[in-house]
Amino acid sequence: MAIFQKTDMEKALADGTIAFEPALDKFQIQPNSVDLRLGWNFYIPETWELVERGRVAISADYARTDKPSNYFRLIKLTPGQYFEMLPHEFVIISTLEKITLRHDNIAAILYPRSSIIRRGLTLEGGVIDVHYSGYLTIPVLNATSQIIRLYPGERFCQIVPHTLSDDVNATQAKLHGLKPAKYLDSTPYNLQARSDSKEELDLVTKGDITKLKQQYAVEITPTKG
Repeated sequence: MAIFQKTDMEKALADGTIAFEPALDKFQIQPNSVDLRLGWNFYIPETWELVERGRVAISADYARTDKPSNYFRLIKLTPGQYFEMLPHEFVIISTLEKITLRHDNIAAILYPRSSIIRRGLTLEGGVIDVHYSGYLTIPVLNATSQIIRLYPGERFCQIVPHTLSDDVNATQAKLHGLKPAKYLDSTPYNLQARSDSKEELDLVTKGDITKLKQQYAVEITPTKG
């Protein structure tokens, strides 16, 4: 596995192997990474709801496949607006850019920018799978006792493209475990968490992990020495 250099990124952009929408600007390309900008959409956890019994607390249970995971409220800002993160607040933010990887052996890792960490924000990174296309989800925590102001369009995180040791075709890339990838083709309006498969969650919630492991055991073919 090898990390892209600036010249590798410029070549990938030129031939369309890696694409961004909107296109990158000159501020974003770094020696070994690409900075991504903050999007317009912010997801804030919902803590309560009004039901027939009255105002009740929301218990976020992502194992409930019978109920959509509507535990976040979407706030969409417009040009000129900003977002103030409250102390110790957690939000989910979309990237401004949509990323598309069009090669069988290119994936990427998402990291926070060091300047963002110095402001007291904690960002969770992750793997951008080979052949991924969509916007990226950025879980963000304000770890300070201050209000931190964020501006859509500011450089916020960075991706580091890698070449893989072997090719992974598009069909293989879209299969995560036994199910299609949950977040492929994500838009800024559907970045909230999604439940895992019902078959898996039914066994997990029942505590029947032994059955899960037996029923879905990985079949390994011994290699010839």
